Amino acid sequence: MVPAEAELKTAKLSLRGVSKTFQTKRGEVNALASTDLDVTEGEFVTIVGPSGCGKSTLLMIGSGLEPPSSGEVLVDGASAGPPGPDRSVVFQQFALFPNMTVAQNIGFGLKTRGLSKEARKDPVRALIDQMSLQGFESAYPSELSGGMQQRVAIARALVLEPPLLFMDEPFGALDAQTRTRMQDEMARLRSRISATILFITHSVEEAIYLGDRVIVMSTRPGRILHEYSLQADSPWKKAHIEQAMSDPDFNQLRENIWNHLHET
Repeated sequence: MVPAEAELKTAKLSLRGVSKTFQTKRGEVNALASTDLDVTEGEFVTIVGPSGCGKSTLLMIGSGLEPPSSGEVLVDGASAGPPGPDRSVVFQQFALFPNMTVAQNIGFGLKTRGLSKEARKDPVRALIDQMSLQGFESAYPSELSGGMQQRVAIARALVLEPPLLFMDEPFGALDAQTRTRMQDEMARLRSRISATILFITHSVEEAIYLGDRVIVMSTRPGRILHEYSLQADSPWKKAHIEQAMSDPDFNQLRENIWNHLHET
């Protein structure tokens, strides 16, 4: 359930009765059943569910990149309208510009806003430092590891200081060791940014470790089965993820969520 204090706030992001049906050569595919979801300002909400359950569709609708078949998307209580700089998206595939350097990729959004090269320097430098990319400012994506490329992609999304950040399996293409490192980095990063985050993952452990709230979705057509609100002061929230996974409370949450997923 949503915490009582969250219910008193106007949701930063509201999905009201959103559903999605795709037309295919084999007929209609109901990807997402009518779904309601509120995300409060500054909240980090993670969504887990079986493959094909519509969780990425839900994120795409929330970000404005996919229109719903029914329902509406609200930001701060008003119709969200088309995609814009207030809603940034980080995908599983890094989608960096191959002919641009790290600094140029990060500063691209600022350039499209009309900021001069000089005006872009400080915000780009701040994110290079924040994402531990020092020394790679002039490197091209092909010269970077997968983890570094994803840090560039996240920095590119954050440079516009979006109120809403949508992350679709951002660590899914990384090897296990790099993914663990990125999970730890994301946990540290979220304490330094003010964005409201909707985060899709197949990893139950990742969802618990990073989320303030975990949403569990059913098989297609996707719908919300359960919600878990997590305590920010849980000791394992301040540990590295490998340490967190040895905590009894963490493991109880993981077992509960897996049991729900097995029900679908």
